[in-house]
Amino acid sequence: MKLISWNVNGIRACVEKGFLDFFKSVDADIFCLQETKLQQGQIDLDLEGYEQYWNYAEKKGYSGTAVFTKEKPLSASYGLNIEEHDKEGRVITLEYDDFYLVTVYTPNSKEELARLEYRMEWEDAFRAYLKKLEKNKPVIVCGDLNVAHKEIDLKNPKTNRKNPGFSDEERAKFSELLASGFIDTYRYFYPDKEGAYSWWSYRFNARTKNAGWRIDYFVISEELKDKLVSAEIHNEILGSDHCPVELVIKRMV
Repeated sequence: MKLISWNVNGIRACVEKGFLDFFKSVDADIFCLQETKLQQGQIDLDLEGYEQYWNYAEKKGYSGTAVFTKEKPLSASYGLNIEEHDKEGRVITLEYDDFYLVTVYTPNSKEELARLEYRMEWEDAFRAYLKKLEKNKPVIVCGDLNVAHKEIDLKNPKTNRKNPGFSDEERAKFSELLASGFIDTYRYFYPDKEGAYSWWSYRFNARTKNAGWRIDYFVISEELKDKLVSAEIHNEILGSDHCPVELVIKRMV
């Protein structure tokens, strides 16, 4: 089973930059989007063979998530069932026979960590949500988690130490998630691989120089470890300031 996650930084713009070519060529079983930046009815994607699930932010042109899946899930839900966290369209959960699939666009802490306090509240609420799901069946989480976990996960760790996405507080919350029983699948396969990034600033010619950050993830319940087949970062795919990330797992049957 192949899963793809991609922060498209505006799906309408990404479609104009070749999104559908990649979508068709990669032939994923489940394809997740973050930062769709639209409202209902603003795009009509003809994705034959896929069920579509969208979660929109109340604020126009902001945030938002989507999941396209070949197999119809048992159920779909949106958000964390916490009003203060559910206004920005950041979470979609699909329930399948043997696992939950959760796609997430984690809130950015903003310049000078202006939104860090809210981010910490979000992290605790999101982790609790995942652990509650896990009581029923294992969980696959994917999306833009807006954190580079270790120094190996970004080009310039020393100069970014107190910047959003690499603050001690955000990194600690990711460590807490892993310690609660989850696996960072890319590091499971490539614990020491350097230069593996999924996001590059549009400034300073960062992508050409590969001065990036790895902030897009597939994180899975430890129970699924023996199902892991491969993980990949498609840094050759353009169309956004992020690139797609991939996970292949054995089917549960």
